[in-house]
Amino acid sequence: MIDEFPMGLPHWGGRKKRKVYVYVPDGAEEGDRFPVLYMFDGHNVFFDEDATYGKSWGLKEYMEETGMPMMIVAVDCDHRRDYARLKEYSPFDFEEKAFGKIEGRGDLFMEWLCGQLKPFIDEHYPTLPGRETTFIAGSSMGGLMTLWAVIRYNAVFSRGAALSPSIWVSPQGLREAIRRTDFLPTTLYMDYGARELGNHKRMLRSFARTAEELMAQGVAVTSRIVPGGEHCEACWEEQVPFFMHILEYDGFGADRAE
Repeated sequence: MIDEFPMGLPHWGGRKKRKVYVYVPDGAEEGDRFPVLYMFDGHNVFFDEDATYGKSWGLKEYMEETGMPMMIVAVDCDHRRDYARLKEYSPFDFEEKAFGKIEGRGDLFMEWLCGQLKPFIDEHYPTLPGRETTFIAGSSMGGLMTLWAVIRYNAVFSRGAALSPSIWVSPQGLREAIRRTDFLPTTLYMDYGARELGNHKRMLRSFARTAEELMAQGVAVTSRIVPGGEHCEACWEEQVPFFMHILEYDGFGADRAE
């Protein structure tokens, strides 16, 4: 079952309605409760007809085929012009030739997600609301925000999956944040496509150093360079079994009911 509803998001200069997709496993019985995976770029998660380039991650079909006992809450990005998505999905101010100066507003978005959206979901859906059963995932700028979420909001998220994370925005800023964090037990999957490594300078080095810094802080990191991997939804869909396996690795099905 997938619910779709607009939800008010505190916006720069007002309030903006944002579509939220909520997947609940079919066949859920009264008393069942589920871990929750929050995802960025919600329009690309479930349905091809909603996806920006006509190709989604196909997560509805994957969840139904595997019967995984997990909820997914996927939030649309800001689709407005003037690089609104880049601003919303960056915790850092940065400058890139193709975009100009970008004012990072990622913390504003995360404060809304943790402070307003998550409490709403926990109140209205059969969630297991604790940190140990609250996960987050995304790709590209959403991958960067996933890294930021498990670092800066580590008290909320115990596991994450960052696909093709845009570390290039501020590799040093990210590593400094990692070093300053006293991590609770945390599991992280992160990958990068072999064919997209050349899109930004020293990307392989930045990716490897970020993974190394996280592991030095005690984070259980699974990192991959995807053979032939590109920067697109079709490639990220192919990684779904890999990161879902990591998210459920030590088994959470036994905790479904309270």
